[in-house]
Amino acid sequence: MRFLDTIDISASGLTAQRLRMDTIASNIANVETTRVENGRGPYRRQVVVFEARNSKAADKTANADFESVLEEKISKMGLGVRVKEIRSVDENEHSFRKVYDPSHPDADEQGYVNYPNVNIVEEMINMISATRAYEANAKVIEASKSMAMRALDIGR
Repeated sequence: MRFLDTIDISASGLTAQRLRMDTIASNIANVETTRVENGRGPYRRQVVVFEARNSKAADKTANADFESVLEEKISKMGLGVRVKEIRSVDENEHSFRKVYDPSHPDADEQGYVNYPNVNIVEEMINMISATRAYEANAKVIEASKSMAMRALDIGR
């Protein structure tokens, strides 16, 4: 693995975790939103789905020696992460919080208002997790930079 590959992999993690934090912040901001722009009911909790960015290494034959198999596995190692999609969670009406408030403009015939399926505690836990992952990727970039600088110092 080359030096710049390490930084590229960590940078992809930084980007992905930043989007995850933004999505979580949006969920928290919309915890009381009972009507979205298109009028289709309350806000729906969003989650970010990641997938690995894989290399495009060619498969080798099954009768290869250990070294070639090891090289193949290393070459197929992930090259970071990317966002596959941002999707809504629990898109059925039963997942919403129902609160009795007949005076609310979005109340149904029985006086219940559907609130988003956002749990503040769960969102805060996810935010802490995303923050820690972001920090870990930033530390990897800093460590890689430090190792490169040390290697240059040795070469002098």
